[in-house]
Amino acid sequence: MVDFLVKTFISRPDDWEDPEIRQRYGLLTGGVGICLNLLLSLGKFLAGLITGSIAITADAFNNLSDAGSSVVTLVGFHMAAKKADDDLPFGHGRMEYISGLIVAAAILLVGVELAKSSLEKILHPEDITLSWVSVGILCAAILVKLWMFYFNRTLGKRIDSAAMCATAADSLSDVAATSAVLLGTLVGGFTGLHIDGWVGILVAVFILRAGWGAAKDTLDPLLGQSPDPTLVHAIEKTVMAHELVTGIHDLIIHDYGPGRSMLSLHAEVPMDADMLAVHDVIDDIERELKEKFHIEAVIHMDPIATKDPLTNEMKTRVAGLVREIDPDMTIHDFRMTQGPHHQNLIFDVVVPHSCDLTDDEVKARIAGRMGELPGGPYFAVVSVDRSYAE
Repeated sequence: MVDFLVKTFISRPDDWEDPEIRQRYGLLTGGVGICLNLLLSLGKFLAGLITGSIAITADAFNNLSDAGSSVVTLVGFHMAAKKADDDLPFGHGRMEYISGLIVAAAILLVGVELAKSSLEKILHPEDITLSWVSVGILCAAILVKLWMFYFNRTLGKRIDSAAMCATAADSLSDVAATSAVLLGTLVGGFTGLHIDGWVGILVAVFILRAGWGAAKDTLDPLLGQSPDPTLVHAIEKTVMAHELVTGIHDLIIHDYGPGRSMLSLHAEVPMDADMLAVHDVIDDIERELKEKFHIEAVIHMDPIATKDPLTNEMKTRVAGLVREIDPDMTIHDFRMTQGPHHQNLIFDVVVPHSCDLTDDEVKARIAGRMGELPGGPYFAVVSVDRSYAE
């Protein structure tokens, strides 16, 4: 059914990184969500009136908010598809994340309101009238929401959409919520126990948990989460496959929305190589990264000494000393300069975010280890970098 809908409404479904195609995916999921949630809300509202259950009525308003969330998702995909302009030269792709965040906020709001109404029901319980029509509506709602979870999760994973994954999480929380409401209705109808309010509290917890998870998934890329380590390693492998590149560092990936990423990195190249030839290689790498990963790349060349035995030996020794301070520390841009009374060891050290040392403490620790190197005295000229990719 999912593939049938995709093939029917989307002409080039595999080209999902195209903003126009992503917009069509958003229109499809938004339209399906609006129609089904409105139908579910109407059915549950009628069931709530028949039984007098606050939990069923609250679940109806939950589905009504889901319909509103689908509208937000639809608008978000539409705005994300807008082309870049002078004010926003990197495009509007992050609107997709923002729409997902609004959906998450709506989920949290519904959870809070349901918890308040359920608490009122606990303090002032009322009898529930059992209706098999209402039971049938709730069972149908569970099946529909299970399909909506599968639908949104499948497409969300397919096109890497945080907004769709947030909607899928909302659908799954609705399954748990409606199941709890159904259980409470049956127990209350058969036994007369007033558990309607308690079931409502349980439903609210499910909804709040789903809302928090959806908010985190959409906030992380907005705040600047670390790039996928698999992607980082694939980029490093691609760059290092070129013979003239001896190392890379300062890799940064900027996320401006799904399918809209840019990266910058420093490529170490032999200082005695033909710079025009190296420049051509760098251009080739930038084109290869764009074709393979659909990422705009900007690469800076760092010429380094690769054929001086003493420099290579000292680089290895210094790298070992640095790893003794923290196993995840690395160095790059290593150079040696000869002075009249000492030799300068000039390099950058990359410090992981897990390291508790300040930049000054890192420099002091390294300077304190210089006396362990043979052939000194040496003076360390260190620049401290922080890692932006795992």
